[in-house]
Amino acid sequence: MENVILTVHLVLALLLIGVVLLQRSEGGGLGMGGGGGAMSGRAASTALGKLTWLFAILFIGTSITLTILAAQKAGSGSVIDQIGAPAPAAQEPAVPSLGSDLLPPAPMNAPLTPPKAEN
Repeated sequence: MENVILTVHLVLALLLIGVVLLQRSEGGGLGMGGGGGAMSGRAASTALGKLTWLFAILFIGTSITLTILAAQKAGSGSVIDQIGAPAPAAQEPAVPSLGSDLLPPAPMNAPLTPPKAEN
């Protein structure tokens, strides 16, 4: 389900980019400088403008849907809830022996460091 919505979301993003790039430039930022731009009272509603609105609404809808699905999958606990909780018991990592099984075991009374060599 989530993969289908994600695929639709990506297709909508590409369609929205394409429709916006196909529209005529009004000149100036936010349509200030051309007649009937985005900031005027009567914006001309063209087919590309209507498609842009449709794709934008669908894109926001899929974004919200994906957010809700991700929140449902997330764990119910918060990181802050874990502050007072005791730490889980740590397990010793399994370290492979590097040939120590080939050496004979050291005697119990053996020194920890080898004796210094005399010159």
